Amino acid sequence: MFQVLFSHIQNKVSLTDEEKETIETFFISKKLRKRQYLLQEGEVCKYLSFVVKGLLRSYNVDDKGDEHMNLFGWEGWWVSDFKSFLSGTNAVFNIDAIEDTELLMISLENYEALTLKVPIMDRYFRILYQNSLVTKEQRLMSSITHTAEEKYLQLADSHPTIIQRIPQNLIASYLGLAPETISRIKKNIAARK
Repeated sequence: MFQVLFSHIQNKVSLTDEEKETIETFFISKKLRKRQYLLQEGEVCKYLSFVVKGLLRSYNVDDKGDEHMNLFGWEGWWVSDFKSFLSGTNAVFNIDAIEDTELLMISLENYEALTLKVPIMDRYFRILYQNSLVTKEQRLMSSITHTAEEKYLQLADSHPTIIQRIPQNLIASYLGLAPETISRIKKNIAARK
């Protein structure tokens, strides 16, 4: 189970075997069935979760009952309501499984202890946060400047295998589009081929 985590970490920083053994002691594992919640809005997010296998979605629900996708998390991704995790405040996001999912989870207390005990992990997480910030900025700019088709093609090009695992209505929500728009875009793309 830890091999996926270690592979992800070692794409960013180097680990010794001793550091790997230490890292393992800070995590707990959890399995979710499809449609099972990891976190519900209003709860406190007690864990930062690494996806070993499966697919999660993070979203909120507005007053009309419409879902708005924040992100998808698949193998090699970290998922949480980060503000809630760090501050202990109520979560604003729901996180549930699109597929059966296996997770490695770390509490805030263990997260802080881990970064002190294995200092290279502090660098690893800093790199993750920097990359996350860049990704969120790019997503914001895309939502402002790109057409519906450009948004869809950008997502499809950057994550071709993942987009096939996500239901079309969730992709539409993530891109801020109507499901019918996604259908039309896919039809137009197919017609041009």
